[in-house]
Amino acid sequence: MMAEKVKLHPETPHQKRIFRIADDLRNGDIILLPTDTQYALACSYTNKKGIERIRMIRQLKNDHLLTLICDSLTGISKFARMGDDQFKVIKKLIPGPYTFVLPATKEVPRLLLNPRRQTIGFRVPDYPICQNLVEQLGDPLIATTARHPDYEGTEGNGTEDRKELFRRFEKQVDLIVDNEQPLPGEPSTIVDMSREDPVVIRAGKGYDKFLEVCAVADLNPVEA
Repeated sequence: MMAEKVKLHPETPHQKRIFRIADDLRNGDIILLPTDTQYALACSYTNKKGIERIRMIRQLKNDHLLTLICDSLTGISKFARMGDDQFKVIKKLIPGPYTFVLPATKEVPRLLLNPRRQTIGFRVPDYPICQNLVEQLGDPLIATTARHPDYEGTEGNGTEDRKELFRRFEKQVDLIVDNEQPLPGEPSTIVDMSREDPVVIRAGKGYDKFLEVCAVADLNPVEA
């Protein structure tokens, strides 16, 4: 079957469509979703079969970093353990284009964790579609970047690439959320905050601001 496509305005998404997508997620669907950086494959974090489908689509190993998309710092606090320094830095950077790797609480299903370190990624995108959807769902989304194993497109170069991305996934997901915008080229900044000093896994969008916030907090980020 082909995925259904739902169009949403990136800044003022239609609320009835948000309600409907949230219902689909509760019913076990996986979706292709725009964020403030790249498109993501996502489902409810309690959807075990959906998570397995996403791993299969992306051909991911069990230790691949998955990300919980939350709607606030309160949402992160429920699922992650943070020290004072980590809390202060993250509070100043969200919502924004950052993925923070943190030790998980018992609220996070073991299926989602890095099996060796018991960590998981956290995001609060600065993006109304994501924020409204998580708020309406009442739970975080589990997500990973929508990068098809054999997709050779040049991401970020306009509308045609978005259509190509949709074509690659339309038979593998249940629903595609189309913001009708060109694909952004820059990924999120990924930082491991589970150690004394932040470890930069990937310097992406918003990286300069991250360094500024760390300097104020007297933290010294190191590269992975």
